Parts: sequence; structure tokens; C-alpha cells
Amino acid sequence: MEEQTIVNALILGIVEGLTEFIPVSSTGHILLLGHFLGFESKGKTFEVLIQLGAILAILSVYFARLWNLLITLPSDPKSRRFVFGILVAFLPAAVIGVLAHGFIKEVLFESPQLICSTLLIGGIILLWIDRLPLKPRYTNVMDYPLSLCLKIGFCQCLAMVPGVSRSGSTIAGALLMGTDKRSAAEFSFFLAMPTMAGAFAYDLYKNKDVLSADDAMLIGIGFVASFIAGVFVVKGLLNFVSRHGFAPFAYWRIAVGIAGFAALYLMG
Repeated sequence: MEEQTIVNALILGIVEGLTEFIPVSSTGHILLLGHFLGFESKGKTFEVLIQLGAILAILSVYFARLWNLLITLPSDPKSRRFVFGILVAFLPAAVIGVLAHGFIKEVLFESPQLICSTLLIGGIILLWIDRLPLKPRYTNVMDYPLSLCLKIGFCQCLAMVPGVSRSGSTIAGALLMGTDKRSAAEFSFFLAMPTMAGAFAYDLYKNKDVLSADDAMLIGIGFVASFIAGVFVVKGLLNFVSRHGFAPFAYWRIAVGIAGFAALYLMG
């Protein structure tokens, strides 16, 4: 295995962890960066499987909260409703993800022009939403009604198009449906757990026969880098969003989209 390939896997893992939970599209970033680095993975599996590191980053930071939910589940109706709400929100992506898996991986993942476009358009939309004079009706994720959870789940399905952003689509949808910025970001954290775990398990199942020892090593490197970077982001994101909103991420998306188009043009 070439040393440069290992370095690329490390870089992509760090980028995955830094971008997974902010509304800029981690998949769009690592696919676009991988394109320019010349990094290729079998069936684009690396880009999906390193998300396990980001999943464990959430679990480590939110362990106490998750443990409290687990022990109060039998006795607390509010805990049961919240957990059920997360599962309801997860269902649309689970169904559509399985049905459209081949098209997503073989067509959408292979278009850097599409990724640049969705990064740019998504940034403009996010900037517009961030400036709207919205009046939140829901400020606590534990109080989200099941109907709201389901609608946010359908919004998450938009992120199957690389560059849209899973967290971006769920946060934007939640804000437009009456949540505040902090709880929208937090709900996105919780929804990420079953969504990313499901994507990891299904993609591993679909590609288990084509992965080699070298592939496993690269995925392991990306996983560790993703975990470490993800911990830092999860710990600081909610406070950052409370103070600055989502405009900084919108500007970043627009800048990356424009830079991506410029690079594609220069490279022919």
C-alpha cells in the first residue's frame, strides 16, 4: 500500500469527523476531496464506513444522556415518546436508502459537478433560512411531537443526494417547522445515530465480499481520524450554533462549491 494512500485516508477521515455534524455535507466534502486527491475506494465504501468513527464520537459525548434515556425508558412516557420519535424520523431514510442504494452509489456519488451544485445551492438556502424572523414553538427535543419527527425524517432523505447534507436538511426542515436552532441541531445529533449506523451496516453487508485487508486498514485509519475529529465538533457545536447561528456554515458551503467548480474547470 502506498504511503500517499494512507495519508489520503487520514485526511479524509479528519474531514469526515469535522463535517459530519455541521450542515455542510461530510459526504460531499470527502467525495469532492477524494476526487481531487485521486483517492478511489471499492464501491465508494470507504466514504460510508468511516462514518462509524463519527457515530462513536456522538455515543462517547452523549453517553450519560443516552444511558439516562435507557434506564428511564420503562417508566418515563416522555423518554419512550422521544425514542419512538427518533425511530419514526429514521424510517423514511431507511426505506428509501435501501431502495435507491445502487443509484445513489453508482450515479450520484460519481458526479463532482452535482456535489458542487448542491453545496452552493444548499448554502444559499441555509443562509436564507438563518436570516428568517422565525418564532420557535419547540425548544426541547424531548417535546417534539411525532408528526414533527416524521416530517424531519422526510427532510433527511434529501441528503441522499451528496452535497445536500444530512444535518443541513434535518436542521433546515426543523427550523422551518418551528424549532429553535439549538434543539434542531441536537435532534440532528440523535437522528444521526440510527441513520449512520444503518448506512454503515447495510453498506458493509453489500460490499463484504469485495473488501480486502488493505481496504480494511484504510477504513480503520479513516475511522480513528473521524472519531477524534468528531468528538471535538460534537462538544462545541451546540454552543457555537446558539451564538452564531448557521450563517458561517452557509458561507463555507458557498465557498467550497465555487472553489470546486473552479478546480473542475481548471482541470478540464
